[in-house]
Amino acid sequence: MVKAVGAMRLGRLLKQLPTKCVIIRGVRLNSNVSLPFNKVLIANRGEIAVRVARGCHDMGLETVGIYAKEDAGSLHVQKVTEAIEVKSAKPGPIAPYLDIGSVVAAAKQAGAGAVHPGYGFLSESAEFSAECARNGIKFIGPKAETIALLGDKVRARELAEASQVPILRGSPFMETAEQAQQYRLDHNIDLPIIFKAAFGGGGRGMRLVTKESELASAFKSCTSEALTAFGNGAVFFEEFLQEARHIEVQIVSDGRGGVVHLFERDCSVQIRNQKVVEVAPARMHPDLRQRITDCAVRLIQNCEYQGVGTVEFMVADELTNPDAKFIFMEVNPRIQVEHTITEEVTGVDIVKTQLKLAGGYSIAELGLPGGEGHAGSRICGTAIQ
Repeated sequence: MVKAVGAMRLGRLLKQLPTKCVIIRGVRLNSNVSLPFNKVLIANRGEIAVRVARGCHDMGLETVGIYAKEDAGSLHVQKVTEAIEVKSAKPGPIAPYLDIGSVVAAAKQAGAGAVHPGYGFLSESAEFSAECARNGIKFIGPKAETIALLGDKVRARELAEASQVPILRGSPFMETAEQAQQYRLDHNIDLPIIFKAAFGGGGRGMRLVTKESELASAFKSCTSEALTAFGNGAVFFEEFLQEARHIEVQIVSDGRGGVVHLFERDCSVQIRNQKVVEVAPARMHPDLRQRITDCAVRLIQNCEYQGVGTVEFMVADELTNPDAKFIFMEVNPRIQVEHTITEEVTGVDIVKTQLKLAGGYSIAELGLPGGEGHAGSRICGTAIQ
């Protein structure tokens, strides 16, 4: 059973499910969930802001929206309890959402006890997480130190290696193209290689090198894009894995060693490193799934991670091969756009799970359906986004 998210009403979907398959739906929890905050500022706009507002309201929480003046009539402003305009000295409709001072000031003005960053914007900002903490506001996501660790792709690779998670051979930070070439030769790393922004993500700040004559120009363009897109031009390189599948594991962690996964998504269909189709779960051999999800859980256990997130891997073979080689790519320390398809196949409301984790709930207290091994649920059907 394949379902396009949002394309089919729940009633129609339920009629097509196997008789033994049950989707567990979230219910209003305001009567039996106790959280240390009762008002949440949503530091985002658009679909994710609406999605978070719905989850908060289901749990009896008040919501505060923010908006740039250009977004005053947007849907997300209408779906919150109250809304506050945020401003920035920088021009454009995006800048206010990236202005940490303005967003934190809005949270304090509204009396919000927590901030949900959504995805994009400030969701992976260690500075924003730290500023919330300094002002006594709960950041719904990992601690600033954890975000900084995982945002540094070189340190994240070191964490993976220390967690016995396979990685590709690669370099530390490279300051010049000449240094990169010498490091490659000294360590017998064959072409092709790929330069990556050390503090980047989202498919940006990457340049492939297939022959030596391309190395200098690739290094220059990679550092330039990294500086423009992420404000930091630091880059490193690693071996390039050709014709690989891109698999991401959804994890849930309470920051005290309790970690489960909600299976994986296959996001191999991409254009210019941007995902265009996601499938949950991947059509994968059970043994390969076990190996990959065990690695994801083990890595997250080693960094005191609190919240939901995604551990990303590349698989260098067919997913039906139980012994396929795979390597760690990165961790996205936030909710993702495609979280909805994981919710569809597991019955777990990921936004409400985030809120509970931020409120201090342990994995055992979340009330997840449970599954085999480190799984927090079972799989029911397939979903595509």
